[in-house]
Amino acid sequence: MSDAPAATQPATAPGVAEPAEHLDVLIVGAGISGIGAGRYLVADRPGTTFAIFEGREVSGGTWDLFRYPGIRSDSDLYTFGYEFRPWRDSQAIASADKILSYLRETAAECGVEEHIRYSHRVLSASWSSEDARWTVQVERADTGERFAVTAGWIFGATGYYDYEQGYTPHFEGCDRFQGQLVHPQQWPEDLDVTGKRVVVIGSGATAVTLVPALADAGAELVTMLQRTPTYVMPVPGEDKLVKLMARVLGEERGFAAARTKYIWQQRLVYQFAQRFPKAARSIIRRVNQRALPEGFDVDTHLNPPYGPWDQRLCAVPDGDLFRAIRHGKADVATARIRTFTEAGVELEDGTVLEADVIVTATGLNLKLFGGIDVSVDGVPMHAPDHVAYKGMMLSGVPNFAFAVGYTNSSWTLKVGLLCEHFTRLLAHMDAHGYDACVPIAPEMETRPLLDFAAGYVQRSLDDLPRQGEGAPWAMSMSYLDDVRLVRGGPVVDDALHFSRVADREQVPA
Repeated sequence: MSDAPAATQPATAPGVAEPAEHLDVLIVGAGISGIGAGRYLVADRPGTTFAIFEGREVSGGTWDLFRYPGIRSDSDLYTFGYEFRPWRDSQAIASADKILSYLRETAAECGVEEHIRYSHRVLSASWSSEDARWTVQVERADTGERFAVTAGWIFGATGYYDYEQGYTPHFEGCDRFQGQLVHPQQWPEDLDVTGKRVVVIGSGATAVTLVPALADAGAELVTMLQRTPTYVMPVPGEDKLVKLMARVLGEERGFAAARTKYIWQQRLVYQFAQRFPKAARSIIRRVNQRALPEGFDVDTHLNPPYGPWDQRLCAVPDGDLFRAIRHGKADVATARIRTFTEAGVELEDGTVLEADVIVTATGLNLKLFGGIDVSVDGVPMHAPDHVAYKGMMLSGVPNFAFAVGYTNSSWTLKVGLLCEHFTRLLAHMDAHGYDACVPIAPEMETRPLLDFAAGYVQRSLDDLPRQGEGAPWAMSMSYLDDVRLVRGGPVVDDALHFSRVADREQVPA
């Protein structure tokens, strides 16, 4: 697909009424990214007409969708929360209910809630170069009604995974299992594990959260069954230094200082792990060994074959996973599964783990832009043919922004910077009378969009856009670099081309 938009095609699909409403910006998704984007429009672009279309009947995204026991952030809330509304709870690593309350309070207090339209599922978006606008097909999830709206811009705040279904690999004999088989993304509200033996398959953030939570819920024994170990580190659930800073500096400056502290802490830990992986591995091993009972085989169960921070490091607040193991309520098995049996799981070495409940905490499926069918002048968008521009637009796709956060630190740090940049871009276009802008990628070598070894990312790389080398085509994963380049840098550059409907020719910025 060429980077430059082609001639226009009819915007309205057969059988769908002509669009009855036009928006300057249509935000897709009312989770942490969508609510944040809405607030930046309210604050920085008060004359902009916008709406947030949310396919579900409630806001909150991930933090409402997932209902498994113990669900919590795996980033500190001082950086995972919004910069414009500091996180004031004493818990640095917070549970989903607290995060959800924070998001909904933010939406209400910042004037975003009134812009959210629930049960509005976006099906497709078609760009017309002649009109310089998107025609968006929408379905009401509650009534089944379908209709169209037009928008000058689309802002995709859908995250990058499939809300409908999590990832479960094929397990030989799983239909033989006589107990209950559960995926965390579809957790049954009435599941009672009291007195039951539970096997949790997986070793990522979801698994290390579930194991102590299920132990606390009264399970007889919870076994974390992993094929490959993950780095796990205990962290304080509550940061007493943050409380002290708030008392000494005042609440506003104290929480700003806490955010700065955690930004630098994330950066320094990541850089140390990348530059000195052997030393980082040794430190993590010693911490684990001290936190676990004597005789626990740390080198088998907590010694990954990759370097620290090649995948996300799992943080366990107040060492709750280790505490469950010390108290005999949980254990770890590191092995491959040969087959499920009627009573549990048989491993390749012949060991059988008996279970009443098996939880497949085996990851996510990625789904780009919430599965929306996107086309430009009648040509369907094939994501791998496009290159990410500043981590927020795609080459050859006009007036389309999206939010993807960091993989090595808090998601929202990146999203906040992108939202700021987005409103600056809108202001530039208004000031110069532009109707459309599109990144045009030069000839260059490209590589996968995300340099991240997690299985759910690796499975989907061939379906994602690409990134180039160097700004503005590289997907930066450094907040401090992005503060300089995205917040401090100019809105326009040679890669971004602007046009007006009036003259229909590209003009310099």
